[in-house]
Amino acid sequence: MQHDRIPEIALDWHRDGRGAALATVIETWGSAPRQAGSQLAISGAGEIMGSVSGGCVEGAVVVEALDALKDGQPRVLTYGVSDETAFNVGLACGGTIRVLVEPVGPALPEDLLAAIVAARTARRPLAYGVVPGDWSRRLLGPDDLPDRFRTDRSGMEDSGEFIALFNPPLRMLIVGAVHVAQALVPMARLAGYDPVVIDPRAAFASDARFPDTRLNLEWPDDALLAEGLDARTAVVTLTHDSKLDDPAILTALASPVFYLGCLGSTRTHAKRLDRLRAAGTTESQLARIHAPVGLDIGAKTPAEIAVSVLAQVTRVLRQG
Repeated sequence: MQHDRIPEIALDWHRDGRGAALATVIETWGSAPRQAGSQLAISGAGEIMGSVSGGCVEGAVVVEALDALKDGQPRVLTYGVSDETAFNVGLACGGTIRVLVEPVGPALPEDLLAAIVAARTARRPLAYGVVPGDWSRRLLGPDDLPDRFRTDRSGMEDSGEFIALFNPPLRMLIVGAVHVAQALVPMARLAGYDPVVIDPRAAFASDARFPDTRLNLEWPDDALLAEGLDARTAVVTLTHDSKLDDPAILTALASPVFYLGCLGSTRTHAKRLDRLRAAGTTESQLARIHAPVGLDIGAKTPAEIAVSVLAQVTRVLRQG
């Protein structure tokens, strides 16, 4: 979606000669409309993409951004969003936000923004650090800020440096185009995941059963490798068929995916573990598997099982 491509759009505008500034929420207090790290791109012609406040202060930010493009100077803006204004844009109450505005080129170097865009294209996690005041800037990786990357949290450090996190988008690769998957796909999408359904059985993995969903009809292990497996990816196996699930599980266990969940009863999973051990899987690898899949909430229907799966994926993502 366009609103997820703010750095890319700003870079394109800059390279097209239109000029561009990036506005980024760096701090919030109270019930501020947007969290730290939210961005708005502004072109020299006043075009905008993204949001820093859900509509409360965008107009004022655009004016400041156009001024920044003229004088080439970055700036930090502070806005109080009143309860009345917040209510008018659909919020319960107001808050305060600080917004960093950086004109691309004069303040935010083109090569630094290009490095951020390249990392996003390659699904490589990256963070951008800037110190308001002396305006020093640097790029950082997951080893520099493991907690921030794990929790996907931009914000101010105690040192006064603002960290803007650019984690790859979350993905959920679902092996098995079954009833649970039909419920899980829209739930995962609402939670911010890009879902892909993998199943070589064309009768199951059909557009009619999964409208507006990317389907991969390759054998599961080949499909997972083709899709790519990284630390922003969750894998869920649902076929209940060891010929399909086991190759996918072995492939996922050889990767850094943050979550691997497998459908099946406790007895079914015990048999699965025996097969995986026979295939050379270590006990530490087996411990990564969440099975029976999902949180134990007494789920019975496919939709309830999907809720339990997404809840468990969320817990692992946010709490480790």
